[in-house]
Amino acid sequence: MTPVLHGDVELRTQTFGSPGDPPVVLVMGATASMLWWPESLCTALSRRGYFVIRYDNRDTGRSTSSPLGESAYAVEDMAEDLVAVIDGLDLPSAHVVGMSLGGLIGQIVALTHPERLRSLTVLGAEPLGWDGDPLPGIGAAFLDHFATMEALDWSDRVAVIAFMLEIARLSAGTREPFDAERERARIEAELDRATDIRSAFNHGALALRDDWSGKAAQIARPVLVLHGDEDPIAPPENGRAIANVIPGAQLHILRQVGHELPESAVPEIVGTLVDFLHGVERRSGG
Repeated sequence: MTPVLHGDVELRTQTFGSPGDPPVVLVMGATASMLWWPESLCTALSRRGYFVIRYDNRDTGRSTSSPLGESAYAVEDMAEDLVAVIDGLDLPSAHVVGMSLGGLIGQIVALTHPERLRSLTVLGAEPLGWDGDPLPGIGAAFLDHFATMEALDWSDRVAVIAFMLEIARLSAGTREPFDAERERARIEAELDRATDIRSAFNHGALALRDDWSGKAAQIARPVLVLHGDEDPIAPPENGRAIANVIPGAQLHILRQVGHELPESAVPEIVGTLVDFLHGVERRSGG
C-alpha cells in the first residue's frame, strides 16, 4: 500500500502489474474502499498489459477519515484527490475507470484536467450536471434500509456486518445467486482495514460545490459507459443518458447486473474494457 498526499489528506493506493504498461486508475463509489474492486478484475487487467491502480477514497479504508458528520468537502475535492493519485505515482496521464460516485469524479476530471485522462470509463454512474428530463434514482428499498442506520449500534460488529450485507444484497442483480459468504468476507476485510467504518457514510452527505449543468456534453476524451440493466441505485437510463450526452461515447449494457461488480461479469467487463482501451491506445499512437 503506497500513500499519496493531497494537502492534509493521505490516500492509500495499491498497484498491480508493471509500471511500464499503460496505467489504469480505478475509482470506487460512495462509502466503499478499494476492496470493492474485485482483485480478480485488477489481476485480469494487469495480465492483459495494464498497470492497474486502485485506491481508498477519503473517509474509506486506510485513507484519511473524518468522524461521521464532521466532513467538509465536496465531490470536486475528491476529483482533485484522483489527480493527486495520478501525480503521486508520477504518471503524466492515465485511463480512469470510475464506479458510481467514481464515475461522477471521472467526469469532473475529464473537464477540469482533460490532459491527465487518456480515457474515461464509467460504471453504474449518473451524468454530471444532467439538465434533461428527470432520470430515475435510488430505489425505495435502499432508502428504507438507509433510514435504519440512525438506530444502528456501530459498536456491534455483527449488526454492522448485517447492515452492510443488506446493502450488498439490495445492490445485486440476478446474473448469479447472491453469495452472502463472499460478501461477508469482503465486509469483514473492510471493517478490519477501516480507521472507523462510520466515516465512510460521510459520503451520504456529499454534494457538488459548483454548477455543472450541461457540462458533460463538453467532455472531449474517449468515453466508455458500462451499466447494469438491473441497477437499483442508478437505473440504466442514467448510463444511456451519459452515452447520449457525451460526444462519441460508447455504451455497453451488462445484462442481469445490478449496482455491483459480480465475479461472473468480470470477464465481460475486462474484455469490453480492454477492447476499448486498445482502441484508444492505437488511435493515440501509444
